[in-house]
Amino acid sequence: MTTDSNEQALLKGLAANDRIAIETIYRVHYSMVQTLVINNSGTSDDARDIFQEAMIVLYEKAKSGSFELHAQLKTYIYAVCRRLWLKKLLVNQRFSGDLANAPETIATEEDIEMYEHRTRDFELMEQALQHLGEPCKELLESYYLRKKNMSEIAMEFGYTNADNAKNQKYKCLMRLKKIFFGHYNNNTL
Repeated sequence: MTTDSNEQALLKGLAANDRIAIETIYRVHYSMVQTLVINNSGTSDDARDIFQEAMIVLYEKAKSGSFELHAQLKTYIYAVCRRLWLKKLLVNQRFSGDLANAPETIATEEDIEMYEHRTRDFELMEQALQHLGEPCKELLESYYLRKKNMSEIAMEFGYTNADNAKNQKYKCLMRLKKIFFGHYNNNTL
């Protein structure tokens, strides 16, 4: 597999210290690396450090002139960041695996596909929530995001008791599921 012309242009821009190319790489790929690091015992600061190190590796490779990218740019960045993060975990003794026997290249296509699928699902759920309308949207956000109990929700929304609020929450949740799954396979909201 070879990279497309946009990715080749980004690599050339990176090698030439083009600010727009560098910002594009950060904007498109940083959240993937941040998710990788945070989901594996890291912090946002760790993610920034790892991504910066990967950018230096990518810059040096792009600058060499002989670098040929045989995968998508996101796959390469993910693999480099994963390797750097595993090394850092090993140094900090937060990783119990044997890095010496780890392969030099790591298959990341499945991880990236899972990340992209999960991101798509979250985006679809957010869109379904927007289509849900009020007061259901607000009620579900109060319960699931703000962690309010049913008594608080009953008072906030004017229900006579917590059981009525619970019944309304259930109805709203069923409407949300219907909207989400109705459009999930079509990917249209």
